[in-house]
Amino acid sequence: MTGRPPPRKPPPRRPTPTSLETAGLHYLARYAASAEQVRRVLARRVDRAARAHPDLDREAAAVWIAALVDRWRAAGLLDDATFAEARVRSLRRRGASGRRIRDALSAKGVDRDTIDAAVAGEEGAADASGEIEAARRLAKRRRLGPFRPAGDRAENRMRDLAALARAGFARDVAVRVVDDGAEEE
Repeated sequence: MTGRPPPRKPPPRRPTPTSLETAGLHYLARYAASAEQVRRVLARRVDRAARAHPDLDREAAAVWIAALVDRWRAAGLLDDATFAEARVRSLRRRGASGRRIRDALSAKGVDRDTIDAAVAGEEGAADASGEIEAARRLAKRRRLGPFRPAGDRAENRMRDLAALARAGFARDVAVRVVDDGAEEE
């Protein structure tokens, strides 16, 4: 220990329409995002800058952000439907339940109609077989039910059912997957 204080970060720069556009495009280049998510990221940037610059006009910055998001939507850079469909596919592959998928998309700021369309558009996601397949994928990934060693299945049945219930699966789906005698791959 040298006893020196850590170097101080310089305060954030005052945002301008150009700097917000650059930051937003950089974010979109790195991450798939909904329009609301991009709006939140840019608003947080403005909030950080406003703490360093108390005279910053947050309302003007909010107008700039709204204009950028609208322009990016019109240009096709932001498309909540495409984002939602990709996110549904990704979460289904990981074994997420329909309830968990809806909650995740809602947290990202996607509206309910877009979520419903994306979940219904996913092949087999709207019916029970899609839920069972997702539950089976989660069970395999977490080694639950039929993917557990044969000697441990009976004593861990309730624990496995609880894990699937916490993941958002209905009881009948969880029971069907845990009690399934599916062969291990």
